[in-house]
Amino acid sequence: MIAKDDGATIISGNEKVVRARLSDAKFFWETDLKVKLEDRLEKLKSITFHEKLGTQYQRVDRIVALAKELAPVVKADVKKAERAAYLCKADLVSEMVGEFPEVQGLMGRYYATRQGEHASVSIALEDHYKPQGPSDRIPTDPVAIAVALADKIDTLVGFWAIDEKPTGSKDPYALRRAALGVIRIILENSVRLGLQQQFSAALLGKANAALNADLLSFFHERLKVYLRDKGARHDLIDAVLASGESDDLLLIVKRVEALDAFLATDDGANLLAGFRRAANILKAEEKKDGVIYSGDIDAHLLKEPQEKVLGDVLSAAKRHAAEHVMKQDFAGAMRKLAQLRPAVDAFFDKILVNAEDPAIRKNRLNLLAALREATRTVADFSAIAG
Repeated sequence: MIAKDDGATIISGNEKVVRARLSDAKFFWETDLKVKLEDRLEKLKSITFHEKLGTQYQRVDRIVALAKELAPVVKADVKKAERAAYLCKADLVSEMVGEFPEVQGLMGRYYATRQGEHASVSIALEDHYKPQGPSDRIPTDPVAIAVALADKIDTLVGFWAIDEKPTGSKDPYALRRAALGVIRIILENSVRLGLQQQFSAALLGKANAALNADLLSFFHERLKVYLRDKGARHDLIDAVLASGESDDLLLIVKRVEALDAFLATDDGANLLAGFRRAANILKAEEKKDGVIYSGDIDAHLLKEPQEKVLGDVLSAAKRHAAEHVMKQDFAGAMRKLAQLRPAVDAFFDKILVNAEDPAIRKNRLNLLAALREATRTVADFSAIAG
């Protein structure tokens, strides 16, 4: 519908509304600048974060403690991280945020800048809320990283402690988003972080193994979603997690990438085929015998050249692969395992595992069990699909 006055009345009406809002904002801005951020903190004592988790003031105390713990890990200045964490929720009780809640954090940054805080502290007051979603940017300043991780880990550990976890499609406290935020901050900034240590720190040093394990499992599920969206194979993630590496997310991803590259080579594909053949034989014989073969090999019972060679290379490959894993050189560990391929191929070509002599049969099954254990230094090959 075309207005007779070409929209002048509509424009005038909108201008009145916008002008009034801008006038309000100007008033709030000028009023807020009269009070320093730290002088607002007392008001946080009257704001409940959650009835079982205390006030926003108490939460700030926890975030400060955790940010100080995290600062050296992410190479942030401890004093600046402590200061940023101390002020991170102060703007919640400002006039501006009270009227316009969507600018929380942003106003904290503006007010901190105006009162002469260090740039890293000011940036952290806005960026500790980020990322708000999968397309949102992540904090990159070390101080902001420390406070953002502290804020999100405190939230997750707190709600786990009071048994308020996401269920099905329900996630009223946005805990999945918080976990994804931690994952993105860690991976996209290449942060080496032991999550379980930080969970314990968030609990103020009170060890809770069950909570740590359950929350870590939640992180693993979120990590799988994140990596699948990036094109990673879920079975390779499972294979790495099952091998023991669990709470350093950056190392998990590096192992998955190295395993993916290894399996794309002929040596990797053939070693996987040899492992599966060994695993299938072991599964059948262990079920029949009612025992689990342990890999304790009697060198005197290695009669044939092919089993002697496999016995020799297995212990060396496992040891060298483990040394590379200790140095976080996962591609190097894979290369050491690849050296097993000729010996494994020759063993299956020439050796009858289920020999008539029970002692030799048991020894050969232990040899296959040793192969199973050697591959576990880098991943649980039994979790790999296909």
